[in-house]
Amino acid sequence: MTARIELIPTLSRCIETVAKREYWKNVDESLRNRKANRKLEERIGLLRSFLESADFGTLRRRSEKHLVDGKRVKFTLSIKDGKQRCEMTVEKA
Repeated sequence: MTARIELIPTLSRCIETVAKREYWKNVDESLRNRKANRKLEERIGLLRSFLESADFGTLRRRSEKHLVDGKRVKFTLSIKDGKQRCEMTVEKA
């Protein structure tokens, strides 16, 4: 099983804020469950790694120009061949 997480920033919530909120939402859910949940643990690990390693200034610059134009931006986090991946896609709103 490989975690795949979609993060959708807005003009009022940058990618870093969206990632932090998703991280803490998953941590809270994990603490409430009290049972080991591999999928949740993978999501938490992927989000933690992303928060520790991402260049948020660059990601903000890349996404905000599209958001200002009214487009929808989505970042997809995943792990491929043991490496963290972050792909940005832009869609018309």
